Amino acid sequence: MVSTPVPEMPKAYDPEPVEGRWYAVWEEGGYFRPEINDGGDPFCIVIPPPNVTGQLHMGHAFEHSLIDATIRRKRMQGYAALWLPGTDHAGIATQNVVERELAKEGLDRHEIGRDAFVERVWKWKAEQGDRITQQMRKMGSSCDWSRERFTMDEGCSRAVRVVFVRLYEEGLIYRANRIINWCPRCHTALSDIEVEHEDVDGELVHIRYPFADGDGSITVATTRAETMLGDTGVAVHPDDERYAGAIGRTLILPLVGREIPVVADTAVDPEFGTGAVKVTPAHDPNDFDIAARTNLPAVDIFTESAVVNENGGRFAGLARYAARDAVKEALRLEGLLEGVEQHRHAVGHCYRCHTVVEPRLSLQWFVKSRPLAEPAAAAVADDRTQFVPENWEKLYFDWLENLRDWCVSRQIWWGHRIPAWYCRDCGRIIVSVDDPTSCSGCMSADLTQDEDVLDTWFSSALWPFTTLGWPEHTADLERFYPNAMLHTGFDIIYFWVARMMQMGLHFQGDVPFREVAIHGLVRDAEGRKMSKSYGNVVDPLDLAGRYGADALRFALTRAASPGHDVPLAEEWVEGARNFVNKLWNSARFVAMNLDGRPLAELEAAGAPPAGERSLPERWILSRLAQVTAAVDEGFERYEFAQGVQKLQAFFWDEFCDWYLELAKLPLAEGGASRERAQRVLATVQGAILRLLHPVVPFVTEELWDRLGGEGRLIGARWPAHDAAAVDEAADSAMAAVIEIVSAIRRFRSEHKVAPSKKIAALIVAAGGEQESALADLGPQISALAGLDRFELVPGREPQPKEQRLVAAGATIVIPLEGVVDIGAALADIDRQIDKHAAELAKVEEKLANEAFVSKAPDHVVDGMRARQAAAREAVATLRAQRDQLLA
Repeated sequence: MVSTPVPEMPKAYDPEPVEGRWYAVWEEGGYFRPEINDGGDPFCIVIPPPNVTGQLHMGHAFEHSLIDATIRRKRMQGYAALWLPGTDHAGIATQNVVERELAKEGLDRHEIGRDAFVERVWKWKAEQGDRITQQMRKMGSSCDWSRERFTMDEGCSRAVRVVFVRLYEEGLIYRANRIINWCPRCHTALSDIEVEHEDVDGELVHIRYPFADGDGSITVATTRAETMLGDTGVAVHPDDERYAGAIGRTLILPLVGREIPVVADTAVDPEFGTGAVKVTPAHDPNDFDIAARTNLPAVDIFTESAVVNENGGRFAGLARYAARDAVKEALRLEGLLEGVEQHRHAVGHCYRCHTVVEPRLSLQWFVKSRPLAEPAAAAVADDRTQFVPENWEKLYFDWLENLRDWCVSRQIWWGHRIPAWYCRDCGRIIVSVDDPTSCSGCMSADLTQDEDVLDTWFSSALWPFTTLGWPEHTADLERFYPNAMLHTGFDIIYFWVARMMQMGLHFQGDVPFREVAIHGLVRDAEGRKMSKSYGNVVDPLDLAGRYGADALRFALTRAASPGHDVPLAEEWVEGARNFVNKLWNSARFVAMNLDGRPLAELEAAGAPPAGERSLPERWILSRLAQVTAAVDEGFERYEFAQGVQKLQAFFWDEFCDWYLELAKLPLAEGGASRERAQRVLATVQGAILRLLHPVVPFVTEELWDRLGGEGRLIGARWPAHDAAAVDEAADSAMAAVIEIVSAIRRFRSEHKVAPSKKIAALIVAAGGEQESALADLGPQISALAGLDRFELVPGREPQPKEQRLVAAGATIVIPLEGVVDIGAALADIDRQIDKHAAELAKVEEKLANEAFVSKAPDHVVDGMRARQAAAREAVATLRAQRDQLLA
């Protein structure tokens, strides 16, 4: 192999120029495309599409770090790995953004008209819509941007129409007057899962409804007194004996004067309140169902802004909460208000603007959920799709089992306009993929398209196959559907995952993905959700700018475990930056000791044969094999924390702290020893860079390049688990060496022995194998422990002025003469004993106080007992040290 000498590396790592340079190299070089491994098995992940209005927040940074780590590893394993990117048109959110822009110009959308408004949104998207994808690039997301999609691009838009038409033709989409969730601010319908329920302090208003014949009355209770204006009946349970004679009689609706009947329905709970409920079919889903069974009419009393309309009589023109107060006052004046009591209950809010939603009878489009939900539930039940962790399947099943038909029409302008046209001449509805020119019934050309657009989640539900070219039979669709897996948060299992399952099975005949790995939320260090109200929102781009994208990715990934939230504090990102710097410094040491030889050359030569390896070399290669297996296991199970933490510990605590120090002697010896050490260094360093690349791609690619690795690291092969390298004897022997050296280092620290001061150590080994290992590594042990005399002895009786330590079963004897100022050491130990004894006395006095123990909170008492135990242990340890010094 002809090699080019490796130039000297800078002393410090600066991430800013490195990150931008390498991302451009990867993207321009086509490394993100699955074609770089064209013969490999397909592995596809579609991005949970961020809103085109959005900018990268910490949730994105976390989720994208996990997806990118997964896809980069699969790419290195030889898979045709595709991370398919794209953005969501985000109907309500995007319309709100552009409406605010118009408001700055003194305009609103109604003034400029629908066509001009939609054109304005497309213009905004062209100017601002790539902000989040550029931010993703800064974080290192290795998406195949040549395949980027948008939920309203030409292909996705046609796919949406095809799906709508097919579902309509199959009887799975219909138009009907039903109770829906209405947002009075956004002026649109919402699906059930777009409503966020919160417990609020409200009231229960008791109202007396007199019988029309003047003989008695019935009292009902409601949390929304204003809706009584739309009552068309009062319902009781048919078996409730209290109302046996009331069923069929007529009541007078207070304040309105309308006669309404008393009806019987088994949905009424006779144990709740008076056992009688007001029926408001136009403003309550349960009342709508009762009305359908008992033939009660519906009276809509609200405008789209939740203002009382003409059906509210004298209350017309009042906003709903003003009407509520006015109705209660009018009832009081008429003597029909029996009481108002405080009542805490759940109230639905719009997920976008947080306005309280209003149940409202409305003509909307619906998807029949049951025929789609049953196959989706079965697919998870029989493990065609698996949730990780499995416990999230219960949530998925519960939602599917209790699913109501999905309201998919939205009363906004930005989105997929419903492909339905109405003939003004004959009233026929034409549902078509292509815009019709005439009525299919009477041939009239007088057609008008439905004004509504589809729920944003309708197009998102098709994402795993429409992004691959469906409804066309494309090569990508053939190769990459079903997707391999999905990384997503638990909060959109309802919104997105379940709907993708339903649509994928219905239109492709197979699940959209084989696995769904559920991650938690990023929280602050105290475990609180990040929110503006707490003042704890952290900008990932700010952190990445100050510490490097790799540092942020590392901090997030090393804490990621399926289904669990991830705490994050800035100091942890700073600690991750220190890890990146350590990686740089260790690689610089390796480079300085490879004599300018490229990593590729030494990796090609491979580690020396097993029989030629020294004990430290056997050990570090054994540990590398074991940590490679642990990283593989962690990644396969999406237990990133497990794999990354073990890899970090191996790199820092074993490779850097021990092996690099142990390698200095054979490197200094030259000849065959130096060649052997270089090959082991290259093998381990190369594997570390490969294993870390999915998590910290920028610095590892930079180091790979500077060390002279073959090609680009992004396209290098993932390390294979070398089971033959696992060497339990070497692991055991080196564990003993490390424990013994650590014990001597602790002695030096405890007795304040200067680093420059050399000491002696006589060691009685625990057995023959340990003695042999210690003998072989005598010079390294002396260097690591600061010894000028290292001696293995068969046994030794205790002598005055010696300290005896026990580590790994061995006895370590350290002569104290000339090493420790025994008088000063005794004085220092006595001072410490007095300090801890005083603390112990204070704590024990407190614990002897029965009043304190019985009244203080458990955690306070437990803390006091922990302090007692710590003080006792400190005193005992210090007295033992004193006794040794006096022996």
